[in-house]
Amino acid sequence: MNKQKRIEIFTRLRAENPQPTTELHYSSPFELLVAVILSAQATDKGVNKATDRLFAVANTPEAILALGENGLKEYVKTIGLFNSKSANIIKTCRILIEQYGSEVPQERQALEGLPGVGRKTANVVLNTAFGHPTMAVDTHIFRVANRTGIAKGKTVLEVEKKLLKFIPKEFLQDAHHWLILHGRYICTARKPKCEACIIEDLCEYKHKVYE
Repeated sequence: MNKQKRIEIFTRLRAENPQPTTELHYSSPFELLVAVILSAQATDKGVNKATDRLFAVANTPEAILALGENGLKEYVKTIGLFNSKSANIIKTCRILIEQYGSEVPQERQALEGLPGVGRKTANVVLNTAFGHPTMAVDTHIFRVANRTGIAKGKTVLEVEKKLLKFIPKEFLQDAHHWLILHGRYICTARKPKCEACIIEDLCEYKHKVYE
């Protein structure tokens, strides 16, 4: 795929959704961090249902730590892997209090040092909470990048690096959200909605699906 096509793809995505953001509910970097840790192998809708209740009573590292692991589990037990996620969030709260003055750090290395936080989670927090032009490659972005031809790669890291290299700088801040939403609602895994796709004519997928 050439540069001109990529520019046109992101120009259209931006025109359709000028201010994209995550579908996770949050009102602070800490709330976002907790929500993203909980969102691994879970839907944003399911996470929001749990965090809407949780954040109403505890939305700081101190408050969640005061709930304790068992107390936290009561709020997040509807989410997959809630046992390990609860343990990680409690450990993360303790580290944030002891090492970062209860603030979420803005450095990748520091974020990735928190329990339950991998590269993808760190990228989401850096991009969405702090405005860094990062690319958090989840299953949706991996699929869309490969399927359309925007950035082909065999691994998540390969796709991430190519997206950062190929996406024009003016679009990089919001590209993460455009691609996730496109993958979630249009370029779906089993049956992409090619007839409803605003970039269908630019997409290089060879097996397009039409109703």
